[in-house]
Amino acid sequence: MPLRLDVKRVLSARSDRVKSTDLHPTEPWVLVSLYNGNVHIWNYETQTLVKSFEVTDLPVRAAVFAARKSWVMTGSDDMMIRAFNYNTLEKVHMFEAHSDYIRALAVHPTQPFLLSSSDDMLIKLWDWDKKWKCSQVFEGHAHYVMQVVFNPKDSNTFASASLDRTIKVWQLGSSVPNFTLEGHDKGVNCLDYFHGGDKPYLISGADDRLAKIWDYQNKTCIQTLEGHAQNVSAVRFHPSLPIILTGSEDGTVRVWHANTYRLESTLNYGLERVWTISQQRGSNHIALGYDEGTVVVKLGREEPAMSMDSNGKIIWAKHSEIQQANLKAMGDSEIGDGERLPLAVKDMGSCEIYPQTILHNPNGRFVCVCGDGEYIIYTAMALRNKSYGSAQEFIWAADPSQYATREGSTSVKVFKNFKEKKSFKPEYGAEKTRWTMEET
Repeated sequence: MPLRLDVKRVLSARSDRVKSTDLHPTEPWVLVSLYNGNVHIWNYETQTLVKSFEVTDLPVRAAVFAARKSWVMTGSDDMMIRAFNYNTLEKVHMFEAHSDYIRALAVHPTQPFLLSSSDDMLIKLWDWDKKWKCSQVFEGHAHYVMQVVFNPKDSNTFASASLDRTIKVWQLGSSVPNFTLEGHDKGVNCLDYFHGGDKPYLISGADDRLAKIWDYQNKTCIQTLEGHAQNVSAVRFHPSLPIILTGSEDGTVRVWHANTYRLESTLNYGLERVWTISQQRGSNHIALGYDEGTVVVKLGREEPAMSMDSNGKIIWAKHSEIQQANLKAMGDSEIGDGERLPLAVKDMGSCEIYPQTILHNPNGRFVCVCGDGEYIIYTAMALRNKSYGSAQEFIWAADPSQYATREGSTSVKVFKNFKEKKSFKPEYGAEKTRWTMEET
């Protein structure tokens, strides 16, 4: 079952070559740094340019928001880091940070720290509360350090990607790397951490045209994503949707399923090479930076997978989390047409698959979640696992003890009391299944 992933373009802004993008955590803003030395802030809801200023006459390869300070911080080919107040555009601070081009910046999620990486092969940690003191230097790479990313599950650690073909994982306070991941045949341009659940995963993209998924606990490559025709320049795990995004100098952004690693979609907006992909936790917006401009897209379905039984109990999926509410618990209170219902929402727990459909059986005792080519039947009250199997599609019969699954276009199985009753191959192949009176 392919992901039902709506892709809506909400901003398309032509410009000089985009080297980095960043999304603001609360405002509908995308920060764009350009090869010509300028920085733009766009409002992707109104599609208007909010701020624009010249940083230098050399490329600005990195720019990030530090929203808790109302700052934009930039790193550029003049080897300087600058901080600006994005409301007043006042320059807060400026200093020479490296002895070569600055490739990437990363803001610590809670501490007053900024990481920078450079073509001088060094990574540096800066403390803006201590007058921008360089607290630490991390040495170990043998070529340009193209990107640095803090681990969202442990912000005392971070990872770096280098053209020396390696990924290194570091710990704040230690000047030597914890370990090194090797496997790419050419320079590594980009990397990202997996945000959700308990998977200790990193993704990297390189000039060998491959993206690789790494288990950083076992220190092994567990999957290689192939298909791009040129260097992979940007990679991201989506923070809430089960997708991976890879961008390439072939001009495409590929969308992969994060669980099955199946290619779900390919985006091509005709703006030449892709240089950057950014996202923000809690948002379905993705910013893409190209040779010829910036695109912001909104990913995902507007409506969640949901079901309501005959007694008014509603169950729905918020990403992979299952939630429940009861309409009858509201009593006889008057609700105006179109008003939001004051429901008491109960968290039921996490589902092992990403729900595409949720269906109660006719008597409301069981609920089936279908997605990722699998189905799981749960008890509706406590969300206890009752049965599971492979399915592209699942339907209940009028008889609450019966259901059917379609595994592909050539296989349908019928079950009664959770045991297979019969299976058959449709004469012409099936893309949709439904019960008729004869089948029940």
